[in-house]
Amino acid sequence: MNEVTTDPDKSTAEAFTPEKTTSDISIMDACIAHAREVIAVQLERIKSRDYDFAPEFKDMTIQLYLFGVMWKFAERLGNVNEARDLAFAALSTMLVQDGLHKKKVAKRIEFLKKMSKIADDHNALAVAIGYESEPGDNSLAEVFDHYIDDTQVSGAFWRLYDRGRKIMLYGGLFVAFVVIWFVTLFMPGNSAIAILAAGLISAALFVIPVFLIGLFIYRNKINKRKKAS
Repeated sequence: MNEVTTDPDKSTAEAFTPEKTTSDISIMDACIAHAREVIAVQLERIKSRDYDFAPEFKDMTIQLYLFGVMWKFAERLGNVNEARDLAFAALSTMLVQDGLHKKKVAKRIEFLKKMSKIADDHNALAVAIGYESEPGDNSLAEVFDHYIDDTQVSGAFWRLYDRGRKIMLYGGLFVAFVVIWFVTLFMPGNSAIAILAAGLISAALFVIPVFLIGLFIYRNKINKRKKAS
């Protein structure tokens, strides 16, 4: 992809005006090029902030932000009526270019369309700030700063959930295996269904307390964070 400008804080909106857009560069390509330039600058600006968010939340927020950026950029190129749909199409192409499978991209775009709107048909925060962003600002940091005290999207709780999920999965399987092995070896005569049921029940007796303990820790941390704030 050719360089559009030598100034990293300068928007490609100046380079891709309707007069300067050539026949071999579509408006969608221009939106994607602009979005890549913007996100490169914005990610560099938030490096030192050490945000700790759940990966899924971080990816969704950046994608909604980029949708807002491309939406406004498409309007600047004279596509006011179709700018929103064009921005989603450009975001879809951008995700495919980044290596995401086309089927997953379709589902992702549908998800982002739902998340792009909140109550009363207002735009989500990330979309609104991306739409209003200007070259060289700290707009992406502004989005993340809004959620920095939100425990439910923090990386710490995501890691707690991920560890708990693995403990329940592997621990439950291990307990079930041990019980099935014990019953088969030391209590011969039981039917296969009875042995399997014993394994499943023992796994449930392990998983349920672990889940409840994890839920208790989660709620306790949320309550502490709410009181502190």
